[in-house]
Amino acid sequence: MAAPAADPAGMPTPSRAIATATDTAAAEATGSGDVSGLGPVSAPREWTIHCDGSAVPNPGRMGLGAVLFAPDGARHTVSCLAAGTGCNNEAELRALIAALDEARARGATAVRIHTDSSTVVAHLGPAPPSPIPHLAGAFAEARTRIADFAQAELRWIPGHRNAEADALARAAHDLPPRAVAAPRKRRR
Repeated sequence: MAAPAADPAGMPTPSRAIATATDTAAAEATGSGDVSGLGPVSAPREWTIHCDGSAVPNPGRMGLGAVLFAPDGARHTVSCLAAGTGCNNEAELRALIAALDEARARGATAVRIHTDSSTVVAHLGPAPPSPIPHLAGAFAEARTRIADFAQAELRWIPGHRNAEADALARAAHDLPPRAVAAPRKRRR
């Protein structure tokens, strides 16, 4: 695989490191695994990751949680405190990095990442908003980790669909799982 495009600072650009949902859907629809237009390729077996971070208090100690599902159905978890203190957004990034490190250590080459942090998804996406100066290093670290995979897709999901990763992040602080209610159906 060719190296991802780099910005002027030499960092991989997120638009090359993270497949878009449209590209992935097209490849899945054709069954080719081809998101490049260069012809069929052998698609790596994809791992699914759910990650979440918490800062208690905010800012404070950072709890990291992740659930990793291997292609064979095996389930692995991460629940730990990060070194130092930080805000909730840094905790979310650190949880993503810890999950990617765990997936890489277990031999993953393709990942689909789910997070309930819209900040993480926006800043690692193809058109990031204005940078958050104190998190620039953590975002750069996350981009580097993502670029290490042959395929990577990052998706936002609502918090109630990320409850297990949230519970693992809270468990790192010795806190009980948060009561998360599913969204109510609207009346017509």
